[in-house]
Amino acid sequence: MERSILAALIGGLLGISTFGGLALVGPGPGGPAAPSSRPEGEWRLLDPDTYENISIFPVVSFYSQDTSPFLTLEEGLATGEVLVREQGSEGLARSRDGRPVYIPQPTGASVNQLVLINRSKRPLLLLAGELVSGGKQDRVIGKDRIVPVGAPPLPLDVFCVEHGRWTGSSQFAAANTIVHPSVRESAAVDQAQTKVWESVRNGTNMKAPPAAPRAQISSQELQSAIAGNGRTEAYEKIYESRAVGVSIDDLVNEVQHRFSQTTWGLKNERVVGVVVAYGGDVAWSDIFASGDLFDRYWRKLLRSYAVEALTRPSYRQAASRDNANEFLRRLNGREIQETEPGVYRWREIKEGRLDQIELDALQPKPITLHRLLLHRTS
Repeated sequence: MERSILAALIGGLLGISTFGGLALVGPGPGGPAAPSSRPEGEWRLLDPDTYENISIFPVVSFYSQDTSPFLTLEEGLATGEVLVREQGSEGLARSRDGRPVYIPQPTGASVNQLVLINRSKRPLLLLAGELVSGGKQDRVIGKDRIVPVGAPPLPLDVFCVEHGRWTGSSQFAAANTIVHPSVRESAAVDQAQTKVWESVRNGTNMKAPPAAPRAQISSQELQSAIAGNGRTEAYEKIYESRAVGVSIDDLVNEVQHRFSQTTWGLKNERVVGVVVAYGGDVAWSDIFASGDLFDRYWRKLLRSYAVEALTRPSYRQAASRDNANEFLRRLNGREIQETEPGVYRWREIKEGRLDQIELDALQPKPITLHRLLLHRTS
């Protein structure tokens, strides 16, 4: 794996998907009912897999939804069923009934907006933090959302990821990276480009290391790695850099090995998510509607967690199971919703320094596809 993984921080950032719905406090009158909250005990934590300063608690469940109707961005770009283009590019086309439709755009390319077309026969799932590579600049999705089958070209708000490059074709070809949690938080929760760049520059709010730390990235090393990467600050290229002497792949492979041993041989249960801690601090969770959907994102998520671990203090104490269980409960606070009727509902609940974000699919039946809960760093 690449040592540069830490520098990955720098890359760039998340883009915010634009929504066709309105932001509400609580469910709107006459709106579709939200999926019922999960009954207590439906999720179960396994013992954590701990290595260096990272602990990952597998979340398992007997209950699983059918998520096969949904297409991921990585799958859609790889097969050509999904197109992402610069705003203003000519010849932006989508196939409908076998006929290409070209969409001329009157305005030029924009750093913070792309155009996405779902040409597949399945609804497309977008997750905050997914990085799309190509175009004039790599970009990152900022909010979870669903793009329905047959939807018109979607203006997609994004955060820039390459500070420096503004050349290249209008096409984007890959979505095989999710940015690490600190940057993902700045985009998904703060939803501001300035906050995103602040998270990148600050090295995710690193604290002073202990007296005898293991190899750890400092803010100066991060900036040096970025500068050594050339005239641009490409998030993915930092993974390939040799400027920082730490291997992310080694960390990822070791954690994956332990995770596989812990979750092997489960009977009548599937892994549907994880709760992640750094040292004794429980910081993050990603939970999905099914084990199949979790499997489709797991490797990308694990790499993002590993990058975060390399930017955090190297305290090796393990987080408590009780604290990790807190990340399975539903928060009790002010709720904000954004909805595209008949397609999806995005909602956010804040309680103290905890932030919970859920994405509900409303078709073919209401289910919560993805649930993120995090402890805010700022």
